[in-house]
Amino acid sequence: MKIALLGAESTGKSTLANELATHLRSMGRSVAVVPEVLREWCQREQRAPRPEEQLPIAQQQERLVDQAAAQAEVVIADTTALMVAIYGSVLFEDDPLLKFALERQHGYDVTLITGLDLPWIDDGLHRDAASREPVDAMVRSLLARERIGYRVVYGIGSERLRNALAALPPGLVPAAAPAAPQRDPWVWRCDKCSDPECEHRLFRSLAQR
Repeated sequence: MKIALLGAESTGKSTLANELATHLRSMGRSVAVVPEVLREWCQREQRAPRPEEQLPIAQQQERLVDQAAAQAEVVIADTTALMVAIYGSVLFEDDPLLKFALERQHGYDVTLITGLDLPWIDDGLHRDAASREPVDAMVRSLLARERIGYRVVYGIGSERLRNALAALPPGLVPAAAPAAPQRDPWVWRCDKCSDPECEHRLFRSLAQR
């Protein structure tokens, strides 16, 4: 079982990956978390990668996923090659990086997108808050174009984990999963709309209830 966590910067992918792993391990699952290679690269080099450096980074990300899948029952990828392509603005269909990233994304069993409801936290990796909505929209657009199913996970604190667990296949998370909150968790179900502003209007209306 390979689970991909996608999403814009500062939307809690790493935190959610580790929380999911901790929960699944407590249920006896063998779980491996694959960290974001691009983040580690930027931290090490103290800059963003040049165009010719992006494909090797994406290939290393997926190579680590394959290595983890050979040893663990469940692999949680804290981002995939697709995010490398999007962050690098590599969006031409004939580009080797985008081709590779989309082909690899089809191989994941579950794709979760982390929603934009968390506050922006600057991590110094040459990304800014203004990029979150365009990145979020591009992730959804590419997945919809490729007919790759996905769920968007929202919530603050433990609610985010509960909603992520609810999006996993029933056989992976038995009835022992944490109880759902009293109000039904809201999970993105439209696979065609890629307008993040649509969600913001919905959340504002929910907050006024």
